Amino acid sequence: MHIGILTGGGDCPGLNAVIRACVKRGHQLGCEFTGIKDGWKGLIDLSTMPLTNESIGGLLPRGGTILGTSRTNPFKKSEDEKKLMENIKKLKLDCIIGIGGDDTLGVCAKLYKAGVNTVGVPKTIDNDLSGTDFTFGFDTAVSMVTDALDRLHTTTEAHHRVMVVEVMGRHAGWIAVYGGIAGGADIILIPEIPFDVEEVTKVVQRRKAEGKNFSIIVAAEGACLKELGGVIAKDTAVDAFGHVRLGGVGEFLAKEVEKRTGIESRHVVLGHLQRGGSPTAYDRVLATRYGVAAVELAHEGKFGRMVALRGTAIVDVSLDEATGKSKTVDAELFRIASVFFG
Repeated sequence: MHIGILTGGGDCPGLNAVIRACVKRGHQLGCEFTGIKDGWKGLIDLSTMPLTNESIGGLLPRGGTILGTSRTNPFKKSEDEKKLMENIKKLKLDCIIGIGGDDTLGVCAKLYKAGVNTVGVPKTIDNDLSGTDFTFGFDTAVSMVTDALDRLHTTTEAHHRVMVVEVMGRHAGWIAVYGGIAGGADIILIPEIPFDVEEVTKVVQRRKAEGKNFSIIVAAEGACLKELGGVIAKDTAVDAFGHVRLGGVGEFLAKEVEKRTGIESRHVVLGHLQRGGSPTAYDRVLATRYGVAAVELAHEGKFGRMVALRGTAIVDVSLDEATGKSKTVDAELFRIASVFFG
């Protein structure tokens, strides 16, 4: 069996661990592999590389992806779609394992319906994919946010400031909630629950009245401001899948808090630090389990499926289920987080 492997969308720690696991287990099953460079763009441009046991050496702790990635949507232009289908035949691929988030896996789902054998692996630091309890990359991102909050606590307290920490997550608040709980945030703002600046300032002022002369606010990049009726975006441009570039809520909120309370406020955007570096032990294990399961699904002829984590077990779900809707933070988890607000 000849399997193509690609990584699409934003990178995150653990991608190389999945590639390593796929190739290692696949060779034991008699499969051969072609690495497709830069996501779906590599299938359009016919840009590939061989994946052998030698090429996967040292990949387990390595961040990023040796295959490269992009946010290419092959269905946006008819000529790209045509090239993609032609090159799949030219490479004589029996299956494509797509490692990515909802956009990459959405393409996998469309290709499967068009007669191409595909298997998906859930990748996103945002943890917003339906069908799985956790995606790899999420734990590493949360660990980075937690470490940042631990460091910011000392300087924020020393200067009696308000610190607004903007984290990734797009339209889901998983990183903000998990990172905020683990890092002892005083306020957590998430996309699922629109916030009012006045309510935020009341919490800050109440803390000061109680003798707590500093506050840490964690704000997801997609947090919705009630006054605006939506999110704050860096610009109106969209990517190949129609997503706007989020960001700016941290800076906006820090200015508003200082203006309304008179307390010196700062903001920090953690940005791509959340995507970089080596994966945590948890993500290395999860990525490895996903990679082995994905190639075994392909070997068994179970296509149009995505490997997933349910409880402690690795299972598989349909790609349609995985990409049908975003998984947002549940109310009970946020209730627990809110116990510690203020």
